[in-house]
Amino acid sequence: MNLVERQRQFEAAVSAYPGISGEARIARNFGFSNSARVIQGGLFTSTSNLETYSEKLVAGKTEPYKQFIFLCVLTFAPQDEVYFAIVINDDADKINRGLIKLFHEGVRRKEELAAAKKKEGNISNNVKFYLTSDGTLFFHNNDFLESITPEDRDLKIDPDCSARVDSVLFALWPPSASARRGLLARDFVGYLGSLVGHERVHEISVWTDENSLSPSMRRMPATIPVEDIESGVTALGGHYPNGEVRRFHAALNFLDHKHFVILSGLSGTGKTQLALKYARTIHGVTSDTAVDPLIFECPVRPEWTDPTSLTGYYDVLSNRYIVPPFLEAVLVATAHRDSPVFVILDEMNLARIEYYLSDVLSAIETRGSLQLHSNSVPLEGSTGTSVRAEIPIPPNLYIIGTINVDETTNPVSDKVLDRASVIDMSTVDAPGFIASLTGRHPELQAVSAIAGPKLIEVHQLMQQHGRGFGYRLIEEFVRYHAFDAKHLGNAPDSVTDDLLVQKVLVKLRGAERQRGLLNNLDKACDRLPKAKAYIQRLISDLDEFGSFQAMR
Repeated sequence: MNLVERQRQFEAAVSAYPGISGEARIARNFGFSNSARVIQGGLFTSTSNLETYSEKLVAGKTEPYKQFIFLCVLTFAPQDEVYFAIVINDDADKINRGLIKLFHEGVRRKEELAAAKKKEGNISNNVKFYLTSDGTLFFHNNDFLESITPEDRDLKIDPDCSARVDSVLFALWPPSASARRGLLARDFVGYLGSLVGHERVHEISVWTDENSLSPSMRRMPATIPVEDIESGVTALGGHYPNGEVRRFHAALNFLDHKHFVILSGLSGTGKTQLALKYARTIHGVTSDTAVDPLIFECPVRPEWTDPTSLTGYYDVLSNRYIVPPFLEAVLVATAHRDSPVFVILDEMNLARIEYYLSDVLSAIETRGSLQLHSNSVPLEGSTGTSVRAEIPIPPNLYIIGTINVDETTNPVSDKVLDRASVIDMSTVDAPGFIASLTGRHPELQAVSAIAGPKLIEVHQLMQQHGRGFGYRLIEEFVRYHAFDAKHLGNAPDSVTDDLLVQKVLVKLRGAERQRGLLNNLDKACDRLPKAKAYIQRLISDLDEFGSFQAMR
């Protein structure tokens, strides 16, 4: 979309906004030399020609306009633009004397031109408009002012040349949710609020694209009925029959300033998927493949020993601040305060959590700021945004971690457990999941009826001894059967036999206390020769060494 089209669409959106009169006088101030700029004590908004404000004809007479709208823009490199409209209404008690002044000045200048028989342009009709810290807009015909502090204003400005601002409407370009344009543009919007009052500043919807934030992305989770969240997660293919969604929702939202939950359990039980499907449901996204700019996935790596993997670092070679996904999530949440931003730390105990997450945990608990660098000015970030020396953790940032408890992970310290809500997801409902799977995918109904009973039997035996497996394995077991039936044509029992060895029994390990599990599995696999031989080998290892491990 080109610049002229953006300007046209912004003007149309402002004109359609409630409270804007069809007879309002609109001043377009989009030129490059006319761009708004922040100055000491306020804001230079534009330069406009006074004649455009002079009068309108009403029943053969001239009257001043009752409503003025100044359309302005401020550009932030490299591509960010804040379009804003300053709305001024003429009150019955004539508080806005500036509008009357504009009217009379415009009429007087026109008369001077006519009397002197001069062409337009021989007399300067351009006036400069300034927005002050007391919420008024004033104008003058002198040189540009670098400062409009009260002292300077009293000396240089006619007090009649001012009008009270009723509201400011704004829109941001580009419309996508991005840390790239977040901080500077949003800071400017906040500055407008400090000048005229935050209650008078309103964002309007003008442009949309695939990454723009829909209205459903501008609502907090606590405002959404949990029944709607559960149905949304189910519609996305989630199967959580033990109240996991409700417990997760409560743990994530019961505090206003801290949203930190750890999901624990067996591999493949849907921990990461619960976080993703919950976030998508909150944002009103109905597909697992649709773009959601407010979700950030951060796979944790074993070598993380300090906060830089989350909060970034200054790279002397590129002369930029490296912005990892976690910091980008913080920046996006800072830029979009009315939208929940979700960051998922996947497999977070592959490294020592208290090593790399300590700064974040401290900032959350103290409601302080993340200390990123020591420069007095913001640094250029690797994503194109400016990175300040310190950034507070915004209250609309939701941090979700997933952990597995096995020999590949680190124990979670009390320091971390004390600061998070931990939800265990080790209980797996195999029959219910298979029923849900075939309900969503009817083409799997036939193979599920064949492969399901034996898989459920084996799962129940293993789960009783703490060796169960998750939903991921169950779905892949069924889909493998479907692929074989369609392309290979092997006997179903033979496929089940192969799969038990390839995907299920390889998880077995233990000592004497697990002998009962091996004996029960041996009986369950009587008609499956490969699986039975595999279990017999494990029993032999147990007899000889006092322990067994399938993968050795």
